[in-house]
Amino acid sequence: MEKYTIPAQARIGHIHLKVSDLNRALSFYRDLLGFEVTMMYGKQAAFLSAGGYHHHIGLNTWHSQGMPEAPLEGVGLYHTAIAYPTRRDLALILKRLLEVNYPLTGASDHGVSEAIYMDDPDGNGVELYWDKPREQWPVEADGSLTMYTRALNVRDLLHEAEKEPAH
Repeated sequence: MEKYTIPAQARIGHIHLKVSDLNRALSFYRDLLGFEVTMMYGKQAAFLSAGGYHHHIGLNTWHSQGMPEAPLEGVGLYHTAIAYPTRRDLALILKRLLEVNYPLTGASDHGVSEAIYMDDPDGNGVELYWDKPREQWPVEADGSLTMYTRALNVRDLLHEAEKEPAH
């Protein structure tokens, strides 16, 4: 088979999750994280968006209504990663999560990005992050990335929420 390289402009378009309770999932993705519902498909599915896209997140109960949460062990989705445009935007959602005492599972500096982690109500991992400017990414002499995982200075990140937005 001939070598193939995906086009650089390719991107992940959306995620579609099986959930056990659609209203509970909407409370998390719509009410807490702020996604907008673009369409309801009866009482079994919802499609949500940031900024008017047709959907970034699909939620359905077609094969999962009332089922237990996703198991920690085994194959499947590790987490959904939602990219925020600025560090301040990440700080604002972190502040919101802390204000409602939503349980976090981690907060990391990966060199290329800063991230906070949690589980949605069905036990699916969720990462909220922002990418640092490319010129700050840690690289080896040959140009390869040297990503790492270090504890995120959450207090420093929260100071970003107090700053005026850049124009």
